[in-house]
Amino acid sequence: MLHSVGVHTLQLLTQAVACILLFPRFLLTAVMLWLLDFLCIRKKMLTMPTAEEAASASEEPPPDDPPVCVSDSNRMFTLESLKAVWHGQKLDFFKSAHVGSLAPNPEVIQLDGQKRLRILDFARGKRPLILNFGSCT
Repeated sequence: MLHSVGVHTLQLLTQAVACILLFPRFLLTAVMLWLLDFLCIRKKMLTMPTAEEAASASEEPPPDDPPVCVSDSNRMFTLESLKAVWHGQKLDFFKSAHVGSLAPNPEVIQLDGQKRLRILDFARGKRPLILNFGSCT
């Protein structure tokens, strides 16, 4: 019981530290998304022709030109995008592989299911070890 409480406390502290460390980076990303949305909306509004200009222009816009409208479906600063940014930054923070550090060495089970090895046990000398996760279909 006491061990379980200690493990949960450690996990809670790890999550709290991650939130504290990630929050400034998340805020910077959120501000960048907001600025990008603001600039795109401003550009669309400033380049919109007035009613008189639109009436005087007899040519139709090209068919592949999207309509000038700003809605929630084409904005980047939404709750869903902010959730995705936060989740991605948390995944990046807790990943086991980092640039410049040792590669992770997880345990693998051979096809017969009898022998358990580590991935780096298959490395031979100075030859690089290549893992192919491709499909044969």
